[in-house]
Amino acid sequence: MENQVFIGGGGEGYCEAQGLNLKYANRHGLIAGATGTGKTVTLQILAEGFSAAGVPVFLSDVKGDLSGLAAAGSADFKLHDAFTSRAATIGFTDYRYEAFPVTFWDLFGDQGHPVRTTVAEMGPLLLSRLLELTEAQEGVMNIAFRVSDEQGMPLLDLKDLQALLVWVGQNAGDLSLRYGNISTQSVGAIQRQLLVLENQGGTKLFGEPALDLKDLMMTDPDGRGRINILSSDKLMGAPRLYATFLLWLLSELFETLPEVGDPDKPKLVFFFDEAHLLFEDAPKALVDKVEQVARLIRSKGVGVYFITQNPDDVPEDILGQLGNRFQHALRAFTARDQKALVRAAETYRPNPRFDTAEAIRDVGVGEAVTSMLQKKGVPGIVERTLIRPPSSKLGPIDAATREQVMAASPLAGKYDATVDRKSAYEILAARAEEAAKEAEVAEEQAEEQSAAEREFNAGRRYTGIKVTRSSSRKSARDVSIGESFGKAVTDVVLKELKGTTGRRIVRGILGGLFKGR
Repeated sequence: MENQVFIGGGGEGYCEAQGLNLKYANRHGLIAGATGTGKTVTLQILAEGFSAAGVPVFLSDVKGDLSGLAAAGSADFKLHDAFTSRAATIGFTDYRYEAFPVTFWDLFGDQGHPVRTTVAEMGPLLLSRLLELTEAQEGVMNIAFRVSDEQGMPLLDLKDLQALLVWVGQNAGDLSLRYGNISTQSVGAIQRQLLVLENQGGTKLFGEPALDLKDLMMTDPDGRGRINILSSDKLMGAPRLYATFLLWLLSELFETLPEVGDPDKPKLVFFFDEAHLLFEDAPKALVDKVEQVARLIRSKGVGVYFITQNPDDVPEDILGQLGNRFQHALRAFTARDQKALVRAAETYRPNPRFDTAEAIRDVGVGEAVTSMLQKKGVPGIVERTLIRPPSSKLGPIDAATREQVMAASPLAGKYDATVDRKSAYEILAARAEEAAKEAEVAEEQAEEQSAAEREFNAGRRYTGIKVTRSSSRKSARDVSIGESFGKAVTDVVLKELKGTTGRRIVRGILGGLFKGR
């Protein structure tokens, strides 16, 4: 089908061939349905279709099944007969097995190229969402980012943020006069949440080299769009980290890419699997941010497709912007399920040939109720569609094949080694070391002055020399001046350092904090 991604169709009681018009593919979409109804295969064939049309794709592989896009299907596969039969039924005459150009990514660097961002690029809003901070704690986070900008202390990784928060806590009195109240309790609570994030592997998300968005928008020598697969099976153990990272990536695309209007085909298609994780317990500010991105990123040439079990998982304002729909079966076992089924059916343009709600309930595995945007962006009439079989391997590839794909990747080696350039941690560490040295020098000077005073006083008392009245007055005056000077120096040093214990505290809090890293 020219200028379309072939979806399926055909068969008795089913529609004619269905395709997703590339011109309207950046109008976003939804893939929904109960577990085991075929959402993953629909995602797979859409990725294949976009890649074949020269459109790069980014998707997350939650269960590990989508790695099969990197390998061709096989006639030895147990479903081979079913696939060829389905292809014949829907009139898919060009059906053949083939592999697609794939780039593997992994937040932890185990099953793909490492993917990182910096703390500064993540920003205080998303980071506060990731850490589940209260409003007061989010305020402190915003202050820390403001101080980082004003004082030229880049926030690149977690240790930068942790060090800056220590400094903010120590200078809370001065900073509060300018930015508002900063409580040590809030700083401590943020530090505890950062420790939790660190234990979940969050340290590998933050750092350099940061992801270059251009590397997600590559094509192979044949002009096929590269399919970027984020390995997410391990990442799903920290669902908030998963959702926040994908939302950050979407926001970066929105802020970085230029306006292109309505292109003939998208510059990138972004699939957001397990979309309900993005909206669960999300504050209104975050939902508003997602709605804004979804509404405006279309003009950047990016299509966003949410994959979830139930359309109700997506807020209504965002759901209304998803023009291309692939609804697999919904099971109506409870009254709540039945209401959700009716609501889902009401979002489609009705077809006089069948009842939409019944169709959504009755379609089998590998079938879907579909509606794609037609000319001028008008929603198409809902249809019952047999989804075409995939050309790539159904299911995961083995570890050896994955390693071969990664070794042949045009990005091999680019992100492997981390770079730790001078940033907030190093700047504050240098300040702490300098303060410790100054404290040590000041204490040594104070000790030398004190020793000189003791020696002078001892010599005056025990020399046995008889002094005249006038010389005695002079000596007393000299002694008084010496004692006053020594006392003044000592008071200043004591006030600054609070004695030897103060020097140790300076070293412990400032120097020890950084040297212990």
